Amino acid sequence: MSTPPVPKVAGTSSAASLSAQNVPPDSPSRASSTPASAALQDRLAGWVSDLTTLHELTERLARCGTVDAALQEVVRTGGALVGARRGVVRLEPPGPARREGGGGLSDQRLLPGPRNRVFGLGLDPAQLGRLETLPKESSSYGHIMDALPGTEGPLAHPDLLTEADLDPRCREVARGLGIAASYAAPLLAAPERRLGAAVWLYDEPAQPSERQCHIVGLYLRYAGEHLARLDELGGAVEDAEALRGQLRSGVLPRVHGVRLAGRYRGGTRGGGGWYDALPLPDGTLGLAVGTVTGSGSAATAAMAALRSALRSYAVLEGEDPVAVLSDMELLLRLTDPSRSATALFAHCDPAAGRLTLAGAGHAPPLILGERRVEFVESTLSAPLGMLSCWEAPSVEIRPEPGEAVILYSDGLLRCTGVPVDRAFARLHAVAAGAPRLCRRDPSALADHLLDALLPKGGAIEEDIALLTACFT
Repeated sequence: MSTPPVPKVAGTSSAASLSAQNVPPDSPSRASSTPASAALQDRLAGWVSDLTTLHELTERLARCGTVDAALQEVVRTGGALVGARRGVVRLEPPGPARREGGGGLSDQRLLPGPRNRVFGLGLDPAQLGRLETLPKESSSYGHIMDALPGTEGPLAHPDLLTEADLDPRCREVARGLGIAASYAAPLLAAPERRLGAAVWLYDEPAQPSERQCHIVGLYLRYAGEHLARLDELGGAVEDAEALRGQLRSGVLPRVHGVRLAGRYRGGTRGGGGWYDALPLPDGTLGLAVGTVTGSGSAATAAMAALRSALRSYAVLEGEDPVAVLSDMELLLRLTDPSRSATALFAHCDPAAGRLTLAGAGHAPPLILGERRVEFVESTLSAPLGMLSCWEAPSVEIRPEPGEAVILYSDGLLRCTGVPVDRAFARLHAVAAGAPRLCRRDPSALADHLLDALLPKGGAIEEDIALLTACFT
């Protein structure tokens, strides 16, 4: 009598299980124990295979550093796990959290930052748009997000078109897109925090197996926690960027005879790039741009202190840029001797058409007009904090009506990724190629320079500060 065949399970081999035993095939004890032990081995092997797969998938998800990238990974991986080639993942926009059961509002803290995101799998924009037109209260996503009774976990519709209580609009869209079944599951940061939901779509009536549901449920549990961390981190970064921007710029003044525009772009390392413009008591204007060495919160704090000090010194003696920078040199040497900074301060008198400036280790301004595009020939000097006593002569220029003066931080040159001499030449060429209408509009001119010089779609390491002044 031969040994009964052992059922095949993914990840195991019945032949290998049988050959590993030394008990003769006709032994009564072996005949009764082999099927049970082999089935147990196959089940254990299946668990090990599932855990290995789950570990690989979560490791891949953990490498996604943004919410958008993580959502794309979730809808793609989830579709493979449940055997669907199309799907949609969506995060709920900010709003009051709902209690379980859909009644009333809770005081649960919501994730910060913009979270109204939708990503599709195997759907073009038009198809995704049709799905977005479905009433929320009749869709699987809406049932899950509103925590309706019976939606504490996944929600399966094995055969959508045969469901008697299906909303007519849902039936129409399903037929139009060729959707016959769906499987939806919530994205949870915690049992009481529903971030969104993922819905996978089938072309024919179908439903994932119990094993598939179990694996995708474990995967989505990790995905929800990971998305919550990414969203919280993104909100913190946005708040920090907003604070840094407020510390660096503020509202630019309105002064007759000159129009101003400023731009700031934060780098991945953070840092101390800044610009400023402030009206002075005699009706003139102070313009400044600078960079503090270092990165992170320490550089931001040093930048804020130096910028505040420059404002004070400019009010007291702004008509003398050399005195302003000399006072800043003394302050930096006494309060933070381990740090250095570059700075450029200009006293602008629009009524007289005069600009008096002094720089401490900073890149020279660029004058842009109809008849000239040239860098200001300022005196070379060391950065602040590098000498025991800083002093360098100032330079006076007289911009003509219609001309623009461009002040910028060193980060604008370094973001080009070329040596400094070539970076200056590139900045000169980009400014010279600015359309005529841009030259009289400081905002348009600033945007033109950043669009042409900054890398497309790539992050920048250093802060970039840019201040444009167009004289009328």
